[in-house]
Amino acid sequence: MELSSSARRFIIHWGEMGTAWGVNRTVAQIHALLFFHGRPLNAEEIADTLNVARSNVSTSLKELQNWKLIRVTHQLGDRRDFFETSVDVWELFRTIVRERKEREFDPTVRVLGEIVADPSFAGESPDAQDRVREALRFMDTLGAWSEEMLRLSPNTLEKVLKMGASVQKFVRGEGKPGGTA
Repeated sequence: MELSSSARRFIIHWGEMGTAWGVNRTVAQIHALLFFHGRPLNAEEIADTLNVARSNVSTSLKELQNWKLIRVTHQLGDRRDFFETSVDVWELFRTIVRERKEREFDPTVRVLGEIVADPSFAGESPDAQDRVREALRFMDTLGAWSEEMLRLSPNTLEKVLKMGASVQKFVRGEGKPGGTA
């Protein structure tokens, strides 16, 4: 498949952003191709379009499946697996946040909780104890907030985000008569 200049630019940029987020460039580019294209593609089409080795595509597709960002579909009369992603940016956002929380955030909360619960923790300096307990409280609060946000419908979540931006402007004094920026 021939990519338009817009598609090529989107895919290249998404790959660059993927590496900034700690994701393999090819993984991010495959996801970008599926998102931009908006229909299921088989591994050969992906490899040919992105000019990437078939083995790299296979490994990258498995990674995207592990992240729950793509799913396998089939087409009548074709034995190959086809891969698609959601075209709903809110669904993708929620999936990424949920997966990152489970993989990165939750294990940290567990370790902090174990450290605080360990009897030997009492032997640490009071300042160190305070810092670790405050880190745990902060992460518990942030975790509870993110769980609540993930439960919201996309429409409600968008309203909450916009409202949060308005609250920040209000708190900073922007948009009020006599307010300062």
